Amino acid sequence: MSPPLPTERVLSTLNKDGTRNWLRPKLARGRFLRHRRIVAYALIALFVALPFVRVGGRPSLLIDLVARELVVFGAVFRPSDGLILLLLGLTLVLGVFVLTALFGRVWCGWGCPQTVYLEMVFRPIERWLEGTPAQAARLPRLHPRRLVKWAIYAALAFAIANVFLAYFVGVDRLRVWVLESPAAHLGGFTVVASVAALMLGNFGWFREQTCIVACPYGRLQSVLLDRQSLIVGYDAGRGEPRGRRKKHLPVVGERGDCIDCSACVSVCPTGIDIRDGLQMECIGCAQCIDACDQVMDKLHRPRHLIGYTSKDELAGRPRHLLRPRMIVYPALLAVVGSLLVWSVVGRATAEVTALRNDGPSFMTLPDGRIASQVRLKIENATSAPRRYVVTLAGAPDAELKSALAVWEIKPHHAQQIPLFVEAAAASFTRGERRVHLRVFDDEGFERIVTVTLLGPAGDKPEGAR
Repeated sequence: MSPPLPTERVLSTLNKDGTRNWLRPKLARGRFLRHRRIVAYALIALFVALPFVRVGGRPSLLIDLVARELVVFGAVFRPSDGLILLLLGLTLVLGVFVLTALFGRVWCGWGCPQTVYLEMVFRPIERWLEGTPAQAARLPRLHPRRLVKWAIYAALAFAIANVFLAYFVGVDRLRVWVLESPAAHLGGFTVVASVAALMLGNFGWFREQTCIVACPYGRLQSVLLDRQSLIVGYDAGRGEPRGRRKKHLPVVGERGDCIDCSACVSVCPTGIDIRDGLQMECIGCAQCIDACDQVMDKLHRPRHLIGYTSKDELAGRPRHLLRPRMIVYPALLAVVGSLLVWSVVGRATAEVTALRNDGPSFMTLPDGRIASQVRLKIENATSAPRRYVVTLAGAPDAELKSALAVWEIKPHHAQQIPLFVEAAAASFTRGERRVHLRVFDDEGFERIVTVTLLGPAGDKPEGAR
């Protein structure tokens, strides 16, 4: 016995029998589409150009997972900058909160790479080669036009994957991977091919499912939006009751401005009917607005039957920008953003960390003095090599032993420095002694680090341990 079919569609891309509803939205030309194209192509140009732009001799944006570095417009951040990275993450999250509370899902429809590439690059190629949705539906699966389409898709996916990887490996390394034989860089080629395959599957097959099923942003609307947030909405008070009007026939009863032409549905990239109200699948792309405005123009009726509005405006109430969440979110963003700027501006040129010892903590010298081991890690956070000196501070009875008098460290590199502090055995209390190490360079950096030396405890036998 087969299970009963659902009475209504669960997802716009899912038929009642469980098969996928393949969407082939029409294109509604209008003022919002023109503006979106300008924004989209500007973002694509920025995405392609940014890895090639260098600031201070370094890429403008690089996420180097191997070196564990984040480069942002010449500034290098490493795992030791945990507070700055935390503040950066909080700033981005709060920025999303403010943007969504004000403008709804404008990011999804205007700036998200998924929407930008799918709607402004891949689907236009599909319409160019396969024609209208009705014409495309009649084409065989292996029609030459479709084969050409997939060949172009594959080339585009490979190009986008290479640009995407440039943000992680750098342009110089990626150029070597591309120009030389794949066998010489099998690992790099495998990464490029894998990312290109994912891009091809996403933009060629999965498509709007990414927004509807995979992306969590739509599901966050319930907590990020309020009745004053900007949404794409249908004015039911003006449009209902909907119905078609036939020429030369009297209108039976009073009807709204919506003629039930379904133009808004046929152009929706996620396949929803905006007249059903705000839905998770709506990405705010304004295609339904352009389509409805064209119909209203032909009927000589006012535009904005579907438009950017808010729930309160649809209910006849005014829209107010100043409301509780628009006070709390910007205030938190200002505090966190100020802390981020203060942390970046006031960041030290070097980080000094005391490390635990790997081997023996101390040894007894022939003259009875104790040589206690110390390990420091000095990280040069500048863009130039620095020369560091380590000395003892405030310990005239102790002596610091180092392999080098000056330690030169490369830009944005860290180095472990092994040291020994020699002191009399009597200066240790219960096997411990605290000393202060002064680390400085010739550019004005100075840091005092307190370390605990281990030595003999009381009358226990002396010796290495």
